[in-house]
Amino acid sequence: MPNIKKYTVVAKLPPKLERLREIAFNIWWCWDPDAIDLFFRIDRDLWIKVKQNPVRLLGEVEQDRLEKLAKDEGYLAHLERVYVRFQDYVNNNNWFEKNADAAKNFQAAYFSAEFGLHESIAIYSGGLGVLAGDHLKAASDLGCPLVAVGLMYREGYNTQYLNADGWQQERYPQNDFYNMPVTLVRDKDGELVVITVEYPEGPVKARIWRINVGRVPLYLLDCDFEANDPDNREITARLYGGDNDMRIRQEILLGMGGVTLIRELGVKPTVWHMNEGHSAFMTLERIRNLMQNEGLTLDHSIESVKAASVFTTHTPVPAGNDMFLPELMEHFFRKYTHDIGISTNEFMGMGRQDPSDHREPFCMTVLALKLSTFANGVAALHGDTAREMWSRTWQDVPKAEVPITSITNGVHLRSYVSRDLAGLFDRYLGPDWITDPSDASVWERAESIPDAELWRTHERRRERLVNFARRRIAAQLMSRGAPRAEIEAAKEVLDPDVLTIAFARRFATYKRATLLLTDPERLVRLLENKDRPVQFVFAGKAHPADNLGKELIRNIVHFVRHYDIRNRIVFIEDYDINVARYMTQGVDCWLNTPRRPMEASGTSGMKAAANGAMNISIPDGWWCEAEDLGENGWSIGRGETYDNQEEQDFVESEMLYELLEQEVVPTYYDRGADGLPRQWVARMKCAIRTINPIFNTHRMVQEYTDRFYKAATDRRNAMKENNRERSKALAEWKEKARACWPNVKFVSTTSGPLEGLAYGSSLEVETELGLDQLTPDDVNVEIYYGGLDPYGRIVDGNSSHMELAGPAKDGIFKFKGSIVCDKTGQMGFTVRVIPMHADLAQKHETALITWG
Repeated sequence: MPNIKKYTVVAKLPPKLERLREIAFNIWWCWDPDAIDLFFRIDRDLWIKVKQNPVRLLGEVEQDRLEKLAKDEGYLAHLERVYVRFQDYVNNNNWFEKNADAAKNFQAAYFSAEFGLHESIAIYSGGLGVLAGDHLKAASDLGCPLVAVGLMYREGYNTQYLNADGWQQERYPQNDFYNMPVTLVRDKDGELVVITVEYPEGPVKARIWRINVGRVPLYLLDCDFEANDPDNREITARLYGGDNDMRIRQEILLGMGGVTLIRELGVKPTVWHMNEGHSAFMTLERIRNLMQNEGLTLDHSIESVKAASVFTTHTPVPAGNDMFLPELMEHFFRKYTHDIGISTNEFMGMGRQDPSDHREPFCMTVLALKLSTFANGVAALHGDTAREMWSRTWQDVPKAEVPITSITNGVHLRSYVSRDLAGLFDRYLGPDWITDPSDASVWERAESIPDAELWRTHERRRERLVNFARRRIAAQLMSRGAPRAEIEAAKEVLDPDVLTIAFARRFATYKRATLLLTDPERLVRLLENKDRPVQFVFAGKAHPADNLGKELIRNIVHFVRHYDIRNRIVFIEDYDINVARYMTQGVDCWLNTPRRPMEASGTSGMKAAANGAMNISIPDGWWCEAEDLGENGWSIGRGETYDNQEEQDFVESEMLYELLEQEVVPTYYDRGADGLPRQWVARMKCAIRTINPIFNTHRMVQEYTDRFYKAATDRRNAMKENNRERSKALAEWKEKARACWPNVKFVSTTSGPLEGLAYGSSLEVETELGLDQLTPDDVNVEIYYGGLDPYGRIVDGNSSHMELAGPAKDGIFKFKGSIVCDKTGQMGFTVRVIPMHADLAQKHETALITWG
C-alpha cells in the first residue's frame, strides 16, 4: 500500500453564513424549532436525506445555493435571530447565581455507555441512551455545571431491516465523524489530546471527541485510529458489540479511561454519576489515583471515592446487569490488585453480593452500589424491585431498608413536543412551559386551549404520521425488491382519520409486543369495524442475539399477511429518535404491555403523553405514578401478580380487548354535532396537565441535583478538609467496627406484658448487649416491630431507638425503649443493633447488622 496522507475538508461558507457553522456544532439547534428551520430552508430534500445532520448538510449543499442565501435578506435576518438567541442561551443562565447556597466548586461528571442526542449521532441503542441525552439537555437548560463522558463508536448500534419473511436483519453502517457535529479535542498547541489505558496486553491509546450539548460538553473516547493495532481499534467499534471480553475492554475504557480523561482535561468533579453499571470501573481508577498520588490507604481511598459517587440502576432483569467470571476479572485486573495491594478474592468481593461465595461472578451493579453514597432506581416501583434484587449486598437488612431509593425518569419536553402543539403552548401557556416545565400551575392553563384548536392540531400531526409511515413502508418494500403493485399499495396504508395506536420499544420478550395478537379474530373485528375502526403502528428492534425477540417481529408480519390487514397494522423498520418523534407526536394512544415489574421506567409513553396521547399500559414503571393523576389514560389491570405466565398473558390480553372495545374506541368516536370528540379532548388536556409537570427531565435533573449532587459535593468537601481527616477517621472506625462485629451479641431481651395491650398504650422493652471493643456511641440499638405474615415474619416493619440505661456491668450494656401500640391485631417485635457514626451517609452503609 502507498503511504497515504490524510487531510480534512470542511464546508466553504460565505462570510455572511459563517455563523451557521457555530450553530451546527452545538446540538442546541435540535431542540430549537427556529434553528431547525434555519437548516431546513437551505435545502429541504437534502436535509431529509442527511438525517437532519447540519454539518453534513453544509458540506453537501451546492455552493451556488449558499451564495444565494448569503444575499437573501430574509434568510440573513433569520440567521441573525437564531444566532442571537443561541449566544444568549450558551452565555447566560448561570447555575450558581440561582443556587447561592450551594458549594461554589460544585461540578458533576456524568458517565454513560450511550447517549441518544439526535438521530444524526448514532451512538445509542435505545431508552438508556435517550435518557442520558435528555439528562444532558436538561442540565444545559438549567445551567447545571456538568460534564459528560462516553465512547465514540465507529459503527454505533445496528440499523434494522426485515427480510421477505419478516425476520430482522442488521447492518452496521460506519459513522463519518468528520461529517457529524463533533470535533476532536486538541491542546493549546493544537495537538490531539490522547490518553493511555493499560490492558494486560499493553497500553491502548484513545483520542477524544467533543459534542457541545448546549452548555454541557460531552467527551467521547475513541480507540479507532492509527496509534493502536487492529485488535485494539475494535474496542470502540460497536455499542454492546462482541462477547464478554470485548464488553469488559469497553467498560475499562469508559470507566478507567474516562477518569484519566477527566484528569487530563483539568476538570475537577465534586460528584461522579454512573448511569448504569457500565462505567463502574471508574471507582477503581479513582481509588488507585488516591493511593498513588496522595498516599492514602485502600480503606481511606474507598471512603473518599464513595463520598462523591452516585449510581443509577436501570435494569430490573438480572441478565441485563453486566457480570464477569473470576478468570476474566483476574486476567484484566491482576496488575490492578497488585497496585492497590489486595488479593484476588478481596478484589472480587468488591463486586459480589456475598464476598465469601467464590463462585459468584463480579457484578458491575454491585461494585457501583458498594462504592456509591447514593443509589437509585428510575421509578418508585423500580426502586422496590432494585431493593429486592440487590438485597443480598446488605445481608440481614430488611428489604424495605436496603439503601436504594428512586428518582423517576423524565423526558426533555422541547425535544419531543411537536412544533404544532408547541405553538399552542406558547399561545396559551406562555414561555414558562419551556423555562419552568415543572411548575404545575403553568400546565393548568392547558384547560384554556380551545377544544377545536387542540383537536385540529392533533389531526394534522396524525396525518403527518400516516404520510411518514406510507413513505417509510414503501421504501422498505422497495429495498427488499417487492413487486411494484405492493409498493404502490403501501402508499395508501393507514387512514389519517382512524384511531391510531402505537407500540414502539425494544422487542424483548417480557415487553410482550404480541399480547395484542392473543385473540386474532377479536382483533380483526376491531381493525375492520366499518364505523369505528382501529389501526396500529409497530416499531422497535430486537437485540441482534435475541432470536425470541426477532420471532415476535416476524409473528406480527405474518399475522398481517395472514389476515390481509396491511392497511390497518404496519411495522416501521429501524426505530430511532426520528421515528419515535413522528410516532409520539402523531398517535392517539401509546400501548405498553410489559410483565410487571420488569419495566424499570419507560419514557416513550411520557413523550406521547407530552403530546396529548393516551397511554394504555400495564401499571408498571413510570405509569404506576401517573395513572392516578386523573383521566390521562388507561391501565390494563391493577398490577396483579400471577404464578403462571400463560394465564397472565390470557387474562391481561382480555383486559386489553375490553378496554379497547368498551372505553377507548367509544370515547374516541363519540362526536358532538361539531364533529369534536369532547371527552377525548378532555382526556388529552388531562394528560398534558398532569403528566408534563412531573415526568420531565428538568424536574429529574433538579431532583438529582438537590438530593444527590449537592449532598455528595458537601460530603466530599467535608471529608476532604484538613488533609482528609474525617474520611481517614471514618475508614479507621469502619475497620474497627468490622473487626469487632462478630463479637457483638445480645445477651437478653425482656419486655412488659404482651397480651391484651390497649390501643395507644406503650410496650416497654429492655435488652442487654455485649459490644466487644465498641462503645454505645458506636452503635444504634433499635426495637424493630410491625405486623406479622402467616409465617410469623415482620412485614412493613418500623424501628424505635433504644437509649443507654446506665454504665456497663461486666462489659454488658443495658438499653431501654418502647413501642407505641398504634395498630390492633397480632404484632411482633425484636431488637437489633447497627453500627453508627456521624459521618455515615446512610443507616446501612456498613452492611453490618445483628438481630436479637
